[in-house]
Amino acid sequence: MLQYMPWRINMTHYIQHLSFGEDYPGIVNPLDHTNVTAPQASMMFQYFVKVVPTVYMKVDGEVLRTNQFSVTRHEKVANGLLGDQGLPGVFVLYELSPMMVKLTEKHRSFTHFLTGVCAIIGGMFTVAGLIDSLIYHSARAIQKKIDLGKTT
Repeated sequence: MLQYMPWRINMTHYIQHLSFGEDYPGIVNPLDHTNVTAPQASMMFQYFVKVVPTVYMKVDGEVLRTNQFSVTRHEKVANGLLGDQGLPGVFVLYELSPMMVKLTEKHRSFTHFLTGVCAIIGGMFTVAGLIDSLIYHSARAIQKKIDLGKTT
C-alpha cells in the first residue's frame, strides 16, 4: 500500500511550449523551453500569467487575433502538513488583461531608407568636421605657445 509522503515529491518540470493563440512574427513566449529543477522535495511552483489580447495586422491586410503574455514565477517549500503552506505542485494561474495591443506590420519606402542613409552620412561629416577643427585649433594653440617660448 502506497502512502502519501509529501517529503518525497519531486516537482522538477519542463515546459516545452505555452501560448494563448497563434504565434506571429517576433512574439516571445516567456515560458517556452523552461526547465526547472526543484532544489528540494515538496516544492510549490506558481506561475502567475497575465494574458493580453493582441491584434496583429499584416502588410497584406490579413488580421490575426491572438494573445501574448507575461509571467511571474514564485516557488516555496510546501510540505502539505500545514494548510497555509499549500500543496506541492506546479500551478499556472492566469488573468486576462482588459487592455489590448495592436501591432501593425509596415514596410518602409525607398525614400525613407534614402533619407536615413543621408542623415547617417551627414552626421559622420559633422563629427569628422568637429574632430578636425578640434585638432587644428589645438595644434595652433600649441604652436603659438612654442613660438612664444622661443622668442623670450
